[in-house]
Amino acid sequence: MNTLECIKTRHSTRKFKADQVSRELIDQVLDAGRRAPSGGNTQLTHFMVITNQNVLNELVTLVQEEYGKMPITENTLPYMVNIIKMSAEGKFVFNYGAPVLIVLASKPSYANNFADVSCAMQNMMLACNELDLGSCWVNQIRHLQDNERIQAKMRELGLGEDEKVYASLAIGYPDLPNGLNRREIEPKGYKVTYVD
Repeated sequence: MNTLECIKTRHSTRKFKADQVSRELIDQVLDAGRRAPSGGNTQLTHFMVITNQNVLNELVTLVQEEYGKMPITENTLPYMVNIIKMSAEGKFVFNYGAPVLIVLASKPSYANNFADVSCAMQNMMLACNELDLGSCWVNQIRHLQDNERIQAKMRELGLGEDEKVYASLAIGYPDLPNGLNRREIEPKGYKVTYVD
């Protein structure tokens, strides 16, 4: 698969098999993320790889409990309303049951934190597509980065005192009838303006 084909056929996976991903494949995905560009080549992104199912289950419970406490207002985005309601019912599994969660952190004081993390995330999602793994960028831990319970748990798992979570990637084998969904879908948005 060439790079452009990999880009065009990458899709998010939101249903995973319980099968564990080998350390070799995880390391290949991480290598792709660690080769992403960073501002001034600072390489400050911290990659936390969680494969322990008890820890993943605990994170799912914590995220559900904290989202379930959130108020719903007229300004709450529709997808967030659904997440909050599902969380309050104990039915929201933010990582879609993936056996691997890669959490990316950086320093809040570093101006390129989210840009660097985003580049690493894209590299890792493309690597997953190449390696026949499903992946999904999940934002719930980032959205709760200032939540005391979530922050304490992430510190317990190795998050530095001077770091915050900026993204998470759920990876595993897709639990879909045809495996990976690699069909090409034409973009319908994304305005382009040429200035010649």
